[in-house]
Amino acid sequence: MHVNEIFERDSTTFSFEFFPPKSDEAWGLLFERIRVFKRLAPSFVSVTYGAGGSTREQTHDLVVRLHEEAGLDAVPHLTCVCHREAEIDGVLRRYADAGISNILALHGDPPRGMVGYDRSQDDFKYAADLVRHIRVFNERGEHPHPKGFGVGVAGFPEGHPETLNRLREMEYLKAKVDAGADYVCTQMFFDNNEFYDWRERCELAGIDVPLIAGIMPIASLRNMERMAELSGGTRFPAKLLKGIYKRQDDPEAVAQFGVLWATEQCRDLLDHDVRGIHFYTLNRSDATRRIFETLGAKDSTALR
Repeated sequence: MHVNEIFERDSTTFSFEFFPPKSDEAWGLLFERIRVFKRLAPSFVSVTYGAGGSTREQTHDLVVRLHEEAGLDAVPHLTCVCHREAEIDGVLRRYADAGISNILALHGDPPRGMVGYDRSQDDFKYAADLVRHIRVFNERGEHPHPKGFGVGVAGFPEGHPETLNRLREMEYLKAKVDAGADYVCTQMFFDNNEFYDWRERCELAGIDVPLIAGIMPIASLRNMERMAELSGGTRFPAKLLKGIYKRQDDPEAVAQFGVLWATEQCRDLLDHDVRGIHFYTLNRSDATRRIFETLGAKDSTALR
């Protein structure tokens, strides 16, 4: 289903992100958990794409399996870095042939070990260029859906780590929307005030597509430290840090507090008319399920 049709159907969307497993055992474990995720009735799910396309085939395989075996609307990530136009068209054609209706278009990172990678080799310098190209692909009629691919892009409520100028950063986001993006999904954040301020700034900039909030429950102290290493700018409120450090000698208590914090974030976001919530699951179902239960719902349909 095209993402605009999903937004028409669901007044509030709930979605989950997965990453391609690295072993046969992990594939089996993920699809056991997929049964739990499916019972939560997500609006759609997304699948990550390794740096420089390093998990291209695994991403494709997982997206198709989620679509065909689990009956879920799967949104594959697609990045600019290390790709030429012909490669991107090949990826898009494979997804179109498989009946995949949406893409999340991202800038992306080069693989580890490619320090100083020369971006001049890439045909798409910015995510806006990739969005524009997907629109051209749609206009050529290469997708069986009359609207072609729906396109999502990333947003950064706390600021993009590579763009210190916050005014320029909003101009870049507006460029992605003007290029044809249908919605924006944010990076994770732990302070809702950051999201509300960013949402207001989007409105001031004339960005009028749905804005989806990215939420990741903290599962452990190491999990939080890893988030800080990978995100390059995620802010952890003092109250959150105090709660985690107070429980750091009890892993289960840390996980429970992480679920509680994320649940209160979701409750507050829903009270403030968020258009959608996207859960970064780390391929684990327990935390997300507990959030839904604490919010008083067995599945997302009760929260829409």
